[in-house]
Amino acid sequence: MYHSNRFLNLTVKTLAAGLCAAAIAAPVQAAPLKIGMSFQELNNPYFVTMKEALEQAAGSMGAQVVITDARHDVSKQISDVEDMVQKKIDILLLNPTDSVGIQNAVKSAKKAGVVTVAVDAQAQGPIDSFVGSKNYDAGVMACDYLAKNIGSSGDVAILDGIPVVPILERVRGCKAALAKYPGIKIVSVQNGKQERATALTVTENILQANPKLKGIFSVNDTGSLGALSAIEASGKDVKLTSVDGAPDAIKALQKPNSKFIATSAQYPRDQVRLALAIAMAKKWGANVPATVPVDVKLIDKAGAKTFSW
Repeated sequence: MYHSNRFLNLTVKTLAAGLCAAAIAAPVQAAPLKIGMSFQELNNPYFVTMKEALEQAAGSMGAQVVITDARHDVSKQISDVEDMVQKKIDILLLNPTDSVGIQNAVKSAKKAGVVTVAVDAQAQGPIDSFVGSKNYDAGVMACDYLAKNIGSSGDVAILDGIPVVPILERVRGCKAALAKYPGIKIVSVQNGKQERATALTVTENILQANPKLKGIFSVNDTGSLGALSAIEASGKDVKLTSVDGAPDAIKALQKPNSKFIATSAQYPRDQVRLALAIAMAKKWGANVPATVPVDVKLIDKAGAKTFSW
C-alpha cells in the first residue's frame, strides 16, 4: 500500500526504470508490443488525461496502442475488447463501465493469453491486477470536509453515479464520514450519471424538494459542475464537494465565494503508468500484486492554487 504521493511518485519512477532495464534485457520481438485500452468513456477530462499519459508512455518504448470508448455501454465495451483480442493485443488495460457485466470479456482476454489489468474501476473475472484510487478514502475526505464546513449539522444530498466499484466506494466513504455527525441527515441520494447536464437537472430537483439543504456531495467533478450551476442559479447557500481534481473543478474552487469548496483529487497519469508497468512485468513473468491502491488528496481553495493533474 502506498502511504504518500511522494512515495507514489518514487514508485512510478522505480517501475519506469525497471521497465527500461527489462526492455533492454527482454528478447527482441518480431513485432512491437501491442497495448489495448478500453475506456468506460472519453467524454471526461479525467480519462482523456489518462489516455494521453498512456500514449506518451507507449510511444516512448515503441509500442502500438489501440484505444476504444465504450460510452457507458457495456455491450459495446465487450465487443470492443473482443475485437482487440482478435487484433492480437499483448496487454489489455481495462476501465470497465460495468464491473460485473464486463466479466465475459475478461474471460475472453484470459483465454487468449492477454495480460489484463483493470484501471480506475475494478472488473470481475480473471484479471491479473487492479490499479485504482483509494475511493473510499476519497468519499470520507470530501464528506468530512463538507460536514465541518456546514457547521456539523443540517440536510445533505448525494449525487450518485454509475454502478462501478469506485462510485460505490465513494458513496460508502461519504456516508461513513457523515454518520459521525449526529446533526447531519442525508435527505436525498439521486443519480446524476456523472454528467454535467443530468447533474444540473437532478440538483435543481433536489434543491426544490429540500428547501433546508446545506450540502451536496457529488461522486465526480463533471457532475459537480452541473450541480454548481444549479446551486448558483438557486441563490441558496449550499456547499458542494466532489472527487477527481479536474481542471475545470480546480478553477471553480478558486472563484470568490464559490459554493464548491473541495474535491478529493485523483492521479490519472500515475494510475495508467502503474497499470502499464504492472502489465508489462506480468507479461515478462514477474509476480505482480493483485491490487495497487493509489492515494488521493483533498484539494480545497488554498490547495487549488498549485494543484494540477
